[in-house]
Amino acid sequence: MKDTSSNSSAKKNAGYKAAEYVEDGMVLGLGTGSTTHFFIEKVGMRIKEEGINVMGIPTSFQSLLIAKQWNIPITTLEEHDIDLSVDGADEVDSDFNLIKGGGAAHTKEKIVDYAADKFIVIVDESKVVDELGNFPVPVEVLPDASRMVIKELEDMGASCEIRMAQRKDGPVITDNGNFVIDAKFDKIESPAHLEIDLNAIPGVVENGIFSQMVDKVIIGTDDGTKEL
Repeated sequence: MKDTSSNSSAKKNAGYKAAEYVEDGMVLGLGTGSTTHFFIEKVGMRIKEEGINVMGIPTSFQSLLIAKQWNIPITTLEEHDIDLSVDGADEVDSDFNLIKGGGAAHTKEKIVDYAADKFIVIVDESKVVDELGNFPVPVEVLPDASRMVIKELEDMGASCEIRMAQRKDGPVITDNGNFVIDAKFDKIESPAHLEIDLNAIPGVVENGIFSQMVDKVIIGTDDGTKEL
């Protein structure tokens, strides 16, 4: 679904606000998605206009390309620790639990976001919910294990679909070469427990529940931002 101009403005406000937390000398985790695009853009503008010295660790090919477009130096987790990671979410609840993975990049996102000293989530108001579960939980799986994993997920009460590509035949292939199963649960009573249980299924690489380490949520609105 394309952003409306209002929705795009809210995302831009959230992304630009998060860039205010970037300090000279930081190593940044660069999340994936339409809201994070604006964060990366603003960091690039600050490099050009203020001369700040930062490096970025992208969470996807998409964020890598955007970072290069804005001349943000790239590094890796093997070389540097992360001072600040900024990423979007498909849902966020009042306890700062997240569902991520609408862009099929949640495995690398979780590695980078959980490794950061500080993790800021940026969303528009439509992503804020009372409890997780309206959005399906993306589950990255090894292709050969997809049928078995679907059976296990269905036994846990989920309805499942292998995510199909929009502009190519066949399933979505992640940056890691795997499939994504979208698992819809009627109710997620304990995101932290479900996150652990999903990863215990053989063949699962990672799932899109993030139940740890969010330090701040910035909510973009049409005329500014709110912070939680």
